[in-house]
Amino acid sequence: MGARIQFAECAVVAGAIFLLTGPAVRSQTVQHLSVPQPGGMPGMPVMTGITRVTNGVKVTWDGPSGYYQVFEEATLGSLKWVAVGKATNLVRNATITALYSNAFFRVSGPSPKYVGSQACAECHPAIHATELKTGHAAAFTNAQFVAEGGQTNRYCLACHTVGYGLPTGFVSLSKTPRLAGVQCENCHGPAAKHAANPDDPIAVPRVELAATVCGGCHTGSRHPTYEEWLTSGHAEVVAGALSSMSSSTTNLNNCGRCHSGSVRLSLLEGNPLPVGDFNVSVVCVTCHDPHQVTPNPAQLRNPIASTANYSITASGNFTKQYKTNINLCAQCHNDLAASWTNSIAPPHHSPQYNMLLGTVGVLDTGAPPNQPGSHALLVTNQCVQCHMQTEDAAGGQPAITGHSFRIELYDTCLQCHPFEPELLAEFTKTGISNQIQQVKEDLDLWAMAQAPDSLWTEYGTRAWEYTTPGDLSPGGPGPTAAEQALIPENIRMARYDLYVVLYDGSYGIHNILYATTLLDTAENWIQEQLNQ
Repeated sequence: MGARIQFAECAVVAGAIFLLTGPAVRSQTVQHLSVPQPGGMPGMPVMTGITRVTNGVKVTWDGPSGYYQVFEEATLGSLKWVAVGKATNLVRNATITALYSNAFFRVSGPSPKYVGSQACAECHPAIHATELKTGHAAAFTNAQFVAEGGQTNRYCLACHTVGYGLPTGFVSLSKTPRLAGVQCENCHGPAAKHAANPDDPIAVPRVELAATVCGGCHTGSRHPTYEEWLTSGHAEVVAGALSSMSSSTTNLNNCGRCHSGSVRLSLLEGNPLPVGDFNVSVVCVTCHDPHQVTPNPAQLRNPIASTANYSITASGNFTKQYKTNINLCAQCHNDLAASWTNSIAPPHHSPQYNMLLGTVGVLDTGAPPNQPGSHALLVTNQCVQCHMQTEDAAGGQPAITGHSFRIELYDTCLQCHPFEPELLAEFTKTGISNQIQQVKEDLDLWAMAQAPDSLWTEYGTRAWEYTTPGDLSPGGPGPTAAEQALIPENIRMARYDLYVVLYDGSYGIHNILYATTLLDTAENWIQEQLNQ
């Protein structure tokens, strides 16, 4: 095998040529659709990767349910394809050990046979009845699509019909009316074989939760939902959470309910945890249910606004804590029942909903906090209204769908802040950022001036910190669990309020008055301690 090996990838016929470079990539236990395809689930084999492994190369592909066969040839165009491995490959990958010096590969798979959703209705009547009420079902007949000539535009039909361009797929409204609109087979793959023989396990359509299924259609300059999502924090599993989930089933349950799309869906549906398949981020179906019709837009699993306080305990029973009437974002962006008495680590980076409602933190009055911000009470759609503002494509600029979850537009703000809301936001964030820094400096001053000698000697300015310090004190560990008792309550309450505001991440935008109150309270406790 030479230093450089060329491979061709194809679906039935030869495709593009690729150079094999770089190290092998460790694949997941479950191979998810990795390449978006117009129309959703590809109806034909689609090659997705060729990587080096110890004893050869690993070829991966994707496509609908069924048997696959890999072929290899030495020279592209020689038509001397040699079958490699069995003709009953179900796992959509193969390790090839017998290689030519220049090897090319292709994969044959099940022929796409589409049947239309009416056939699915025979066994899945409830889901079918619901799906008919969704926007997907009307994708071919909605007024805008018709007015723009989409029904005869071949560039649109792949995403507005079933199997367009493939054998047995949509041809035209007159010839194949049963395949118009987005239906079951767009997301699950061709299902004619399954409908004909429901007991055949090989023909069962795929259930794929990867965002790439949706990304095949919800893409492009007019609706770049998928591209925006890829730039967001939702598109990746946080490294620390991934490591924790890898270490134990307990952590898989605790962290996975918000950090893994596959784990959360399993908990929502009452299924076993997907051990070995938790490196799935917060994908489209984590927030949207394609089989559901609700009063909310876009088939959301939960409402987009609520004012009831809500928090969960990561180790608590998910089903008992889950509340369907709580803001969708708040399902994960809550304080996880944080308390100032915990000395192990700062509150989680997720108290946004509770900061919005002013229900997290500790006040010097001793009373439970309850100071909702105007953004919680007066902004109709709460998080979504600011973080998911939209704008149509115009003048060569792509549309904005809001799925980066960054505030890129300020149109909503103008309703209440008519004069340069961007500057007001920056002014607010600068003020809170400066106040955070002041509180931190005063905690450092306490460490230098009043911390017990044993803490100062061992930890320096980290003497006020948690055992696992927060982001304000990099450089090493904090006082041990036993040593935490040496830190006065005033200091422990002050650090808790400080981190609540810091980890809210909005620097006062969510609830400026309450953020200021918490930081002022923290400052008072520190000064009270310094004056002793």
